Amino acid sequence: MFGISDLHLPGSTGKTMDPFGPQWVDHGQKIAVNWHKMISEEDIVVIPGDISWAMKLEQAQADLDLIGSWPGTKVLVRGNHDYWWQGIGKLRKILPPTVHAIHNDSIHLQGINICGTRGWKVPGDEGFTQEDEKIYLRELQRLELSLETIKTPGEIMVLLHYPPFGENKEPSGFVSLMKEYNVSKCVYGHLHGSPERGVTGVVDGISYYLVACDQIGFAPLLIENIK
Repeated sequence: MFGISDLHLPGSTGKTMDPFGPQWVDHGQKIAVNWHKMISEEDIVVIPGDISWAMKLEQAQADLDLIGSWPGTKVLVRGNHDYWWQGIGKLRKILPPTVHAIHNDSIHLQGINICGTRGWKVPGDEGFTQEDEKIYLRELQRLELSLETIKTPGEIMVLLHYPPFGENKEPSGFVSLMKEYNVSKCVYGHLHGSPERGVTGVVDGISYYLVACDQIGFAPLLIENIK
């Protein structure tokens, strides 16, 4: 199983990530080349958000089809820039057969229960507002709904777009919820620039992986060898 997020593919917008630094020049091509080198049809790749710059679902179709054409089974959750993701029913109708989207539910693949939600800013973050509090609590609820849908025994992995720790690296309610449900792994993105901003490794029994593509060399990160 591998993870990579923040693909920021252009959709039909023509938008590039070039203004964010030289490392982003032709980043989509870098991801595609590395993906084909590393991923086989038997592999799972989790993609926790910021998939496409598209604003509408039809604008994202080309990016979803591209991801669908790459090897492996793909599992998505929404990111804060995925404005095109506006209704799970409509989205699932156009997803390629190898691409799955999680929304208030979960998927069981190769012995692993994969849950998730977008997440949000957390209490204690700079500029955290009452409106942020509402969204944060709603996202906690969505993660619990996702975890509650697990019906098959197995390891539990959570996908979040936002990190489950605050800017001060203090654990949020997402961490408490994951502990309550005995989650073993959490894969997240969103953080660009200095990797020190994120929490990785094992903390209180949960393994954390930051997979924003610029943090991992625009190549899927190996999370687990599934026997």
